[in-house]
Amino acid sequence: QVQLQESGPGLTKPSQTLSLSCTVSFGSITTNENYWWSWSRQPPGKGLEWLGGMSSSGTTYYNPSLKSRTSISRDTSKNYFTLRLSSVTPEDTAVYYCATWYGSGLRDWGQGTQVTVSS
Repeated sequence: QVQLQESGPGLTKPSQTLSLSCTVSFGSITTNENYWWSWSRQPPGKGLEWLGGMSSSGTTYYNPSLKSRTSISRDTSKNYFTLRLSSVTPEDTAVYYCATWYGSGLRDWGQGTQVTVSS
């Protein structure tokens, strides 16, 4: 029942910070206590890579390989959460997804948004 939608610019310059938001409908990022709100990405020709997530209490957990560049935050009053990926390179070009995690894994997905890193 939870619906998610990614938004943000489709183009980011190298060395800059990629910034996306995920709006949540029919669910609450604070009161859905068993949910984690997550970000993943899929570069062209590659598999899905999980980036990190945030619990309903605001705790974050990141993929160790990208932790130094990744930040997930939220706006509880507006019921959305964000992704910031710093110091981007063309290798960060991917389709970025937000999704819920509960039970056995990732469940509710946004449609994905293409982000291209290019000057």
